[in-house]
Amino acid sequence: MITQAVQDYMKAIYMVGLDEGPVTTTALAERLQVSAASATSMMKRLAEMNLVTHTPYQGVVLTHVGRKIALEVVRHHRLLELYLREVLGYSIEEVHAEAERLEHVISEEFEDRIDRALGFPTHDPHGDPIPTKSGEMPPHAWRSLADAEAGLRVVIRRVNDHDPGRLHYLRSLGLLPDVELEVIERAPFNGPLRIHLPATAGELHVGLELARSVFVSPKEESDGA
Repeated sequence: MITQAVQDYMKAIYMVGLDEGPVTTTALAERLQVSAASATSMMKRLAEMNLVTHTPYQGVVLTHVGRKIALEVVRHHRLLELYLREVLGYSIEEVHAEAERLEHVISEEFEDRIDRALGFPTHDPHGDPIPTKSGEMPPHAWRSLADAEAGLRVVIRRVNDHDPGRLHYLRSLGLLPDVELEVIERAPFNGPLRIHLPATAGELHVGLELARSVFVSPKEESDGA
């Protein structure tokens, strides 16, 4: 039986293993905030259900069936986030926690209705891609704002959704998906970035730690997407 706990583990394994490498018990326990013993026990159960394969001393990877389950939960979550943001007026830092509570209980019919009502969206409010109904994840190759060179004009494509406080701060600065900016200067010795926001004609100084939570693509590439 695919319980809520199983779904949570499937999604966590997928999210931790985005680089397609094995996911360790330690990394999974940290992600789900459970003990290593609990994670180990669940890994054995998932392997018996043929949802993961285990490599000793390396970790687990999702099987085809496991990945399909994970992407279905991710799809529910990201559609719900967008619905909460666009229709119900939740702030961008509020939608993640609310979607976590709802993602396991909506029906496939409800999922389809949300998808149609939103115009078959491809990305959630944070800029993360929404898996397709058939279980495919749209490709993307964005890079951190912290790595952008001076003089580069970029468009924000995604912001990290793990920390509501950080999201609130990014929103207060106007650094959200689809916002265009130009990197004016990179201070030496890991100093902050000085950026220009054409929409408001304002300038900001953004530390590298915060910039690592923002993912961008070149303006020309975004125009052609």
